[in-house]
Amino acid sequence: MSLPSPKSLHDGLLNQQGVLLIVRDPVAPPKPAPGQPGAPTDYVPKTPEIFIAVLDAPEAPGGWRVQAFNGHVDLGTGIRTSLAQIAAEEIEVPFERLDMVLGHTEAAPNQGPTIASATIQISAVPLRRAAAQAREHLIKLAAEHWQVPVHALQARAGAIVFKDASDTRSLHYGKLVRGRHDRLTLAEDVPLKPASSYEIVGKAANRVDIPAKATGELTFVHDVRVPGMRHGRVIRPPYPGRDGGDFIGHSLIAVDESSVAHLPGNVQVVVKGDFVGVVADREEQAIAAMRALKIQWKPVPPAPDLSDLETALRANPSEPRPLHRQGQPDEVLGATPPAHARHVVRRSYVWPYHMHGSIGPSCAVADYRDDRLIIWSGTQNPHMLRTDLDRLLQLGEGNIEIIRYEASGCYGRNCADDVCGDAALLAMAVGAPVRVQLTREQEHQWEPKGTAQLIDLQAATDADGNLLAYDLGVRYPSNDAPLLALLLTGTISNQPRTLQMGDRTAMPPYRYPNMNIVCHDTPPLVRASWLRGVSALPNVFAHESMIDELAHLSGADPLEYRLRHLDDTRARDLIAAVGERAQWRPHTHGSRGVAGVDGLLRGRGLAYARYIHSKFPGFGAAWAAWVVDINIDPLTGRLRVDRITVAQDAGMMVNPAGVRHQVHGNIIQALSRTLLEQVTFGPQGVTSREWGAYPIINFTDIPEVDVLLMPRQDEPPLGVGESASLPCAPAIANAIFDATGLRLCAPPYTAEKLRQALQALHREPHPVT
Repeated sequence: MSLPSPKSLHDGLLNQQGVLLIVRDPVAPPKPAPGQPGAPTDYVPKTPEIFIAVLDAPEAPGGWRVQAFNGHVDLGTGIRTSLAQIAAEEIEVPFERLDMVLGHTEAAPNQGPTIASATIQISAVPLRRAAAQAREHLIKLAAEHWQVPVHALQARAGAIVFKDASDTRSLHYGKLVRGRHDRLTLAEDVPLKPASSYEIVGKAANRVDIPAKATGELTFVHDVRVPGMRHGRVIRPPYPGRDGGDFIGHSLIAVDESSVAHLPGNVQVVVKGDFVGVVADREEQAIAAMRALKIQWKPVPPAPDLSDLETALRANPSEPRPLHRQGQPDEVLGATPPAHARHVVRRSYVWPYHMHGSIGPSCAVADYRDDRLIIWSGTQNPHMLRTDLDRLLQLGEGNIEIIRYEASGCYGRNCADDVCGDAALLAMAVGAPVRVQLTREQEHQWEPKGTAQLIDLQAATDADGNLLAYDLGVRYPSNDAPLLALLLTGTISNQPRTLQMGDRTAMPPYRYPNMNIVCHDTPPLVRASWLRGVSALPNVFAHESMIDELAHLSGADPLEYRLRHLDDTRARDLIAAVGERAQWRPHTHGSRGVAGVDGLLRGRGLAYARYIHSKFPGFGAAWAAWVVDINIDPLTGRLRVDRITVAQDAGMMVNPAGVRHQVHGNIIQALSRTLLEQVTFGPQGVTSREWGAYPIINFTDIPEVDVLLMPRQDEPPLGVGESASLPCAPAIANAIFDATGLRLCAPPYTAEKLRQALQALHREPHPVT
């Protein structure tokens, strides 16, 4: 198998003739802010970071090639295509003629992990400037060649031509850089193309990654093979999904290597602390050795009892961190509310633990030779992973290279990084390249879960339905889930850190004159980190469930009530647009517990959010609003989503087709999480070991979906990757109320949960919650 070498590509560009480079002088990455995830490092590469390379290439069509580099990775969301559109637009080359290089630590700039829907919104900015800078430099070279003013020329389709079409002279990019090595430092003050003149950005483009996937070319890390490669498997300790406590890294008593000595494949056993792995010549031999190896473990303390999530979350030690306070919320929401507080509502919203649900278990290949480690990985955090591997192996970051390939799903910190640590330890121990793939059970049990969350919320309105007060307290037991090999080998402390990650979109979007928002920072109960939507998904669930309930108590239409209390013009436009698209009829309600002639309960729900991410107060990504139509069988509790209408405001859309793909992906994943998904736990840890114990949505349950993309091409582009997920859970919860009269505050909304709630409703004189 012929594998590309990003390091050779990068080093070659720095040393060859016939090239124009736009580079950035390397510096140590910024230290993580207090309470935020990330591994601090002082490592500074010895060579510049390349953003744009224009090459003389006589063998290529037109005689030139352009390569563009970005430090983020494509998680299947299509950013390779969108980033190429941005670069091609500014440097004035056909989109299909630009090659995009992503994420490799030795070739791409360090722009941090691919998180927060920040690739197009933030990390694409220097790429765009670099492409524009290259364009301007090429125009300058042509002006010098022809001895004409720069303003007489323009770039067009990979060549410099005269603005006056009567002069037909042209110079293609290859000729302009031929025999030269121009290296420019990335500038801040580059003239950028106005959006009004865009010809590539804003137009639908076919995904550049799809053809290789459709034809079976090397795309996924699982398919990587290197000469002399052996196969490894790991045996995890008997505390699945737990990464905090004195027993972590110190529970192994003995490993009986003789139990696998008779097996074929030159089996080798590697042990370090609680890390245990086997290596064999063939994959099936490694699997057999993994199953046969006899290991003795110490008894481990029982895992936290998570059978009652609300109780467990409330009992976990926490430190209050005030986020925002205005007015006098305590006076309005106290034990004796004032007379003008007509409606006071108190709710606790409980969000379950979720998996990333990667369809294929994580995989990596490691090769250690000549004091240098190469890892082929599916990570979404290449540069951060390099820092973690250096902490594990003490090789120096300059001697560790991460070559990034796509993996089978991610959207957060799954086991993609962990398996790299596994592969590195095994490869260094046996002196050969080693491929490690986790089992389904290991992926399910050990991946850092999307954490459970508890939101205590109080709100009040006056007799006219005006919002008076809002008090929200959120608990989010999670951190950045340190690399598992670091913990199992005892390289770092086994005591969990507490991070400040529960505050994403913690502020409600509506106009409450009296407000108190507090985040109760709390350490993880089980191994948990970030998953799509981070803490914003549960926080929006609370915000939008509450505003819907207040609208009902005030006798107001849910859509009109939101518009009445929103100041954000784009949010108002979005909600109005989704209502019009979904043919929302004000003051029309669903079954409210009375089945129709077909025996079904029907309801409609609305929810809205703008995704606010990163350290509080954070930054805003795209806006999204949902209208959901559902039916429920009251006998079985079976809920079916009939139709979803989603409106999305992402500002300027680089690739509208890509945005639509992203929104559809958000819809499917969020539906699955809201209707089905919940991790279960036992005395040892995670018990959801396979798909039977952790079902996800299938194609037969995907409803009709209508996506409305707001035309905002004159606005800056905004992150799309997570925003459309946020309104899903509250829209469905509000539709359940509309269908049944029940306010249910704890997804997932499984058939069993709805059936029990409906049975209780008929036993009670009033709706239960």
